[in-house]
Amino acid sequence: MCEANAYLLRDGNEELIMEAVDSFEHDADGKIRIANIFGEQKVLVARLKSMSLVNHKILLE
Repeated sequence: MCEANAYLLRDGNEELIMEAVDSFEHDADGKIRIANIFGEQKVLVARLKSMSLVNHKILLE
C-alpha cells in the first residue's frame, strides 16, 4: 500500500492527525486538505515540513 500517516508537529511533539492518507492538497491560502482511504477528510492551516514516502510519513507544522 502507498498510504501515509499524517502528523502535526506541536511543541516539539508529533501528533497523529490521520492514518492511511492517500490525498494531499495545498492551496494558495496555506490550507492543506488531507483525505484517507476511509473517506475521512480534514482541512488544516499548516505547512508541509517533510514527507517520507519510504516511511509512509507526512509531517506538518
